[in-house]
Amino acid sequence: ASTAITCFTRGLDLRKETEDVLCPANCPLWQFYVFGDGVYASLSSICGAAIHRGVITNEGGAVRVQTLPGQEAYPAVKANGIQSQVLTRWASSFSVTRIKNTALEAVGRSVSTARPSTGKRPKKPLDKKAGNKDCKADIAFLIDGSFNIGQRRFNLQKNFVGKVAVMLGIGTEGPHVGVVQASEHPKIEFYLRNFTAAKEVLFAIKELGFRGGNSNTGKALKHTAQKFFSLENGARKGIPKIIVVFLDGWPSDDIEEAGIVAREFGVNVFIVSVAKPTTEELGMVQDIGFVDKAVCRNNGFFSYQMPTWFGTTKYVKPLVQKLCSHEQMLCSKTCYNSVNIGFLIDGSSSIGDSNFRLMLEFISNVAKAFEISDIGSKIATVQFTYDQRTEFSFADYSTKEKVLSAIRNIRYMSGGTATGDAISFTTRNVFGPVKDGPNKNFLIVLTDGQSYDDVRGPAAAAQKAGITVFSVGVAWAPLDDLKDMASEPRESHTFFTREFTGLEQMVPDIIRGICKDFLDSKQ
Repeated sequence: ASTAITCFTRGLDLRKETEDVLCPANCPLWQFYVFGDGVYASLSSICGAAIHRGVITNEGGAVRVQTLPGQEAYPAVKANGIQSQVLTRWASSFSVTRIKNTALEAVGRSVSTARPSTGKRPKKPLDKKAGNKDCKADIAFLIDGSFNIGQRRFNLQKNFVGKVAVMLGIGTEGPHVGVVQASEHPKIEFYLRNFTAAKEVLFAIKELGFRGGNSNTGKALKHTAQKFFSLENGARKGIPKIIVVFLDGWPSDDIEEAGIVAREFGVNVFIVSVAKPTTEELGMVQDIGFVDKAVCRNNGFFSYQMPTWFGTTKYVKPLVQKLCSHEQMLCSKTCYNSVNIGFLIDGSSSIGDSNFRLMLEFISNVAKAFEISDIGSKIATVQFTYDQRTEFSFADYSTKEKVLSAIRNIRYMSGGTATGDAISFTTRNVFGPVKDGPNKNFLIVLTDGQSYDDVRGPAAAAQKAGITVFSVGVAWAPLDDLKDMASEPRESHTFFTREFTGLEQMVPDIIRGICKDFLDSKQ
């Protein structure tokens, strides 16, 4: 049977003379390192060599690897989208051939990885002080300062980080960077706010002293996620937060929990692993899947590998391209993935069945815009007359499909209008359970008439409990009531339309309003 391998498994990672392996699909071609043509130095990626040779395509598949003696002068040849490189000599080689039987392929097919965009844009003249405006990011480089890496490689690591920092285009309106050193105890060497010019950053990196000790990467990652990105330390609102973890070998502590904490804080974790543990060393690694558990998403985009600290210049640009791919930062907190929206809908008898359907359509269209998931945004709905009925709460559904289907299934109650009571009920029963959660809370009140009770007191209490209130009135809803319920500034939180058909036009404004409030709030 074939062994499933990764995009980065090298010839020298195999132990047998002849071995059948399975390459995954969608390996990022620009990350392959291949030396030679036909006969490949064992330093080469097996899957890269197989694509180069035309044995498989980027769909992956089965490959037979034959170990061969070393040789001199491996040539550089471009083939099938991969440029192989020159190597003067290496101690061992391998060749790759097709395996006739393809029934094996389905067995070890590993998860395909998302192909990142390379982010090629026409060069703009760079305003030196402003920096690269196309690359908005707040980045912490978490460098390895353990005995594992040692003083000499520590210095090579500093050079590499320096080159990445320069190529990023640091500036007042571009990326900002800081450095944390992981060793026995993590040390924040400098913060985002300390320097806004590449020259200063480069100097600060050169000055870093080697600390030594265990590489408690998990501890350092958790510390960085929790402490590094505060506003007073220079983090900026609405800009992706990134930690690039450099790991020589493997972590000496548990890194999985730190990865979870980072995701909760909306931080995108990248892992750059150098000199992966050899087969002999794997026994010492607490958790072989440490990279997959710590990165933002296990989709291939957030992990990056370099064979050694030597000759790393060619690795700088692909890493910078990743760090500048704003749209790939799946762990950032945005208004779309970090809000709870509660809809409070009027079920009074003046509305009637067909208009009630139009209200449900309106709340569906607002809900649709958000990324609903167990770690993302949540939706809840309460219908009211004199009485209240929770149609579903924030904890009930964690996918968009389920939320939309629950909204479609809401039945019209018909009755009186006690809006004030309904707001108090919703604040207590629907928002109560999530008030200490990470998401920002919004309440959208939809009504078509005068309330029989006071709305001002309950709405003020809701706002005091941290809920932003938007009021949406239709037909006979009195403007004074709507204004009394809405959060400040009232003009931008109050909406009104004569006809129920006018609700549709309000959808974009409500979504924009939620996003504006979200950005103005915490982040």
